[in-house]
Amino acid sequence: MALPKIDVPVYDVKLVSLNKKVKFRPFLVKEQKLLLMASEASNADDTINAIKQILKNCVLSEINIDDLPVFDLEYLFINLRARSVAEVVELKYQCNNTVKDDENNEKKCGTVNEMNINLLEIQPTSSPNHNKKIQINDNFGIMMKYPTFEIAQKAIEKNELDAFMELVTSSIDYVFDKENMYYAKDSSKEELVEFIENLQQKDLEKIKNFFDTMPKLKKTIHYKCKKCKYEEDIPLEGLQNFFG
Repeated sequence: MALPKIDVPVYDVKLVSLNKKVKFRPFLVKEQKLLLMASEASNADDTINAIKQILKNCVLSEINIDDLPVFDLEYLFINLRARSVAEVVELKYQCNNTVKDDENNEKKCGTVNEMNINLLEIQPTSSPNHNKKIQINDNFGIMMKYPTFEIAQKAIEKNELDAFMELVTSSIDYVFDKENMYYAKDSSKEELVEFIENLQQKDLEKIKNFFDTMPKLKKTIHYKCKKCKYEEDIPLEGLQNFFG
């Protein structure tokens, strides 16, 4: 006789890029193994692939995990982790305040402080002036799309100039003028690079502003050192920060 199946709860979370709620179940023991592999992986690609596989296993709605932008994938994973393990996680932060020892010499406090953070309170936030549509002049502009984890990782692996060019060319959805739309997927990488290189510096700044102001998973927490009593606001951003 077959063993009975255990019902699991179903939750939902609204993703910014899709503008709709996505249903998911908590991860099970088999996904916990993947999570341990992700935390122990020395290769960033292995970590990303493990996280995405967990999401593919647990998300019940019909969405393409591979196409999710960085902030939505992180937001979805944090909600999944909160519903599967615990909503509150403990973070450790070493106090960097300068204090004086018994001989009046300056040194770092170095005290490790524990802080609790509720994962369900973390939301993707963007700047009020954020816009995916970049108007270059009266005649044409660029419609951007949010970079995925793969795109962001490819950019990280390059030098600063090549990284920005990789990020920009991979995040162009289409170029438009008064009559037509020219989709990036129909152009070669070389053509996109040439297009960007022929822009003025002020136009490049508009593109840079798109990345600077796009939604990010971040939260600022206030802490007071239990030893030296130093107080500080600590900005947290990205999965690694939220899991200490």
